[in-house]
Amino acid sequence: MNTAGGVTGGDQFDFSAKAASGTTLTLTTQACERAYKAQPGETGKITNRLRVDTEARINWLPQETILFNGSALTRRLRVDLAKGASLLMVEPLIFGRPAMGEEVTDLRFHDRIEIRQDGAPLFLDAMTLHGNARDHLARPFGAGGAGAMALVVLVAADAEAHLATVRDALPAQGGVSLLQEDVLVMRLLAEDSFALRQTLLPVLHHLNGGPLPRCWKI
Repeated sequence: MNTAGGVTGGDQFDFSAKAASGTTLTLTTQACERAYKAQPGETGKITNRLRVDTEARINWLPQETILFNGSALTRRLRVDLAKGASLLMVEPLIFGRPAMGEEVTDLRFHDRIEIRQDGAPLFLDAMTLHGNARDHLARPFGAGGAGAMALVVLVAADAEAHLATVRDALPAQGGVSLLQEDVLVMRLLAEDSFALRQTLLPVLHHLNGGPLPRCWKI
């Protein structure tokens, strides 16, 4: 689920979903999300809330969010897991469209991902990029010139069993680790969206236990 048409300054988009006990819910997007140039002082906002009951699972599989030059976006994802609930989530980001000669030299981006289990914090990730994202991402200890990145989190009883397989599938610009036995976290950097998908799709296919939604292959 996303806006499909894109987000600009002043837009607000709120979405919530729940997986009841014993169910599996897969959520994806019909197209890449796009954050367009915003007027000064205006910020687009996207808020997503997920709840996963006991013995249920949500696969949160949105396609890439493309951040255009001049965009201003605040995005929040909160996931509340009951004991025994499972989650597979991915959040891919693309900085402009290099094939069109675009460079992101003016950006206001705030992103926060919060996963809780039984009310206690399980995983928290936050990112803020202000100003010239191109130069910031070019730094060796930033993103090394990457134009795309992705975060993958798996919360499942068998998370540890996937560690070696995912690690073997990653290039030098990727990494995966266990925060605890049932929480696997992967980060991936790539030159562009095409290179990102070359690694990301096989990993998601593996962690999803089957094919991704068809829109990922269009």
